[in-house]
Amino acid sequence: MPKRALVEHRPWLLAAAAAAIAFYFLRDNPIGGVWLILLKGSGVAFLAVYALRRSPLPDARILALVMALSALGDMGIELTLELGGALFFASHIAAMSLYLRNPRQEPSRSQKALAVSLLFAAPLVSWLVSDSWQIALYSLALGGMAATAWMSRFPRYRVGIGAVMFVVSDWLIFAGQGSMAGSAFPNLMIWPLYFSGQFLIATGVVQTLRGEHPASGS
Repeated sequence: MPKRALVEHRPWLLAAAAAAIAFYFLRDNPIGGVWLILLKGSGVAFLAVYALRRSPLPDARILALVMALSALGDMGIELTLELGGALFFASHIAAMSLYLRNPRQEPSRSQKALAVSLLFAAPLVSWLVSDSWQIALYSLALGGMAATAWMSRFPRYRVGIGAVMFVVSDWLIFAGQGSMAGSAFPNLMIWPLYFSGQFLIATGVVQTLRGEHPASGS
């Protein structure tokens, strides 16, 4: 990576990772309250800034919107599950618009089958672990996001896998309030899966756009 790009852009990824790690280890810290909520939101918010800084293309702006809405969702869910869910629902709709703008040419039969599986598995599993039709309804958008990510032209082993990690992290949230209530496992795994998934999505989309339009960003 050129020195100028290293100085100006990679720090946003480092800041995102640092904020996410700090939140994971400080979430039970007495600082609590507003500061902890802001720290939680800053991780994915830095990914939004990274997308804007790396490319001025419309798809990068949509990606930034996806990440910004997710960052608001990260903070909103600390207030109420309903607020966070509404913001993440909006984020999934924005993500679907990005992926549908960038379809994969001639996907294989197995790729189509997995996309359909993600579309239906997300709400079905969400309902089974939560026993809530509201959560299942939200998860229709979650499944749509993952399915369209998998069928997009962006690298599946970054963007596709990142979307699947997002789905699994949400399943653990729902299970932690339902079938796995009282278990420490969801609390340990939700944040690492979620943030790692968002990180893979952001870098996968941006690097694809940069590879196709190397002179489009600073």
